[in-house]
Amino acid sequence: MASIILGLAASHSPLLTIDWSEWQYRAQADLANEQLNLSDGRFVSYAQLLAERGDVYAAIATPQAFEAAAMRCQAGLDRLADALAAARPDIVMVIGDDQGELFPLSNTPAISIYYGAEIATNDVWGRDDKPAWMHQMAKGYAMDQVHRFPGAPELARDAIAGLIRRHVDIGAASKVDDPVKAGFGHAFGFVAERLFRDRAIPMLPVLLNTYFPPNVMSAARAFDIGRLLRAAIEDSPSDARVAVVASGGLSHFVVDEELDRQVLAGLKPGEEGLLRSIPPEALNSGSSEILNWVMTAGAADHLPLSWTEYEPIRRTPAGTGIGVGFAAWGA
Repeated sequence: MASIILGLAASHSPLLTIDWSEWQYRAQADLANEQLNLSDGRFVSYAQLLAERGDVYAAIATPQAFEAAAMRCQAGLDRLADALAAARPDIVMVIGDDQGELFPLSNTPAISIYYGAEIATNDVWGRDDKPAWMHQMAKGYAMDQVHRFPGAPELARDAIAGLIRRHVDIGAASKVDDPVKAGFGHAFGFVAERLFRDRAIPMLPVLLNTYFPPNVMSAARAFDIGRLLRAAIEDSPSDARVAVVASGGLSHFVVDEELDRQVLAGLKPGEEGLLRSIPPEALNSGSSEILNWVMTAGAADHLPLSWTEYEPIRRTPAGTGIGVGFAAWGA
């Protein structure tokens, strides 16, 4: 039977794909954002956030702090890449969110597994009409041009069938018709570009809708499906050794360190109650990618949690930014 032998989780923020000196552009976007999501379900402008919280993070929203944080984050990603190289999995199952890159709003499944033989990324962020800093980000996401990666069709089919038997009505996709119009996005390209180190490892994409209500699943359901997904993998007659990787998160675009640390604590086997109890109002916008971690924790909870790292990156005085996290099970 197939088996999950390694679990990994990584944020995939644009900050992790560009030089720290370019982080100012993301800070400028925060200042103009009228829909900054808070963990109580509210959406506020930066001016409202500043009036409510004050400039309490002014002392750390500095180029010097950005440089130090960037170095720590890249070291965390290197550690994940090292763990993946050491484990030498036959297949990497990536649990990530699709943000309208492959699936349009006209038909967005709550969860879908891709069983095609080839994965093709969309090139939208590398086009000539995008600013230079976005071109660098696009490379980090494998979205500067159309990139093609091998899929894992046989195991993906087994996973789909196994979930159906376990009463999970799973969506399924088998091809990318035209990646220039719609293709795989940053959640999947980032993992291949940053963690695979140019190895052509077959990828099994699990695509969640975390961003677009009304069909976003609860944290409890995500964890349960993670466990069922592992069972479906283990039912496969394949002898594949599988690594599962959560791509995205943690809290953004206003850092909520309390929420992020709850997530990290809940990754330990036996502590899943901390994950299952995350309320839906805390999982809006970028923070919704925490669901990718929750599902991965369910799939990997037969393995010991080896380590976690956390970097709350507050890039403006009022605390907008992202909680960057890394984790590994069984490494």
